[in-house]
Amino acid sequence: MTTTKSQTAGEQIIAEVTSWPGVESGVGRRGELAFKVGRREIGHLHGDHAAHFSFPKQVWSDLFEQGRIVDHPVFPGRVGPAARRIEDDSDVRDVIALMRINYDRMVS
Repeated sequence: MTTTKSQTAGEQIIAEVTSWPGVESGVGRRGELAFKVGRREIGHLHGDHAAHFSFPKQVWSDLFEQGRIVDHPVFPGRVGPAARRIEDDSDVRDVIALMRINYDRMVS
């Protein structure tokens, strides 16, 4: 996996997402690192390899059609829960962008 500035994919995502006003991070029940605004989760990371999200149905459908997300492995075929593999710098950038979609929805 390529990284920038000697940071892992997860470190890059954490640094960016936690810099947004009101975002807090913490370890969840299954060992994931969750990002929240208040009590609402904008997404979470599983190490440097995967990110999970939940989107409204229309947003999920648009992102799925664009190939930016896939079914969440725990909820295959369900619209809303989503996953994104992290394999390179473009994935890191898009995971950040996907979290920003949820962040913007929650703070507006």
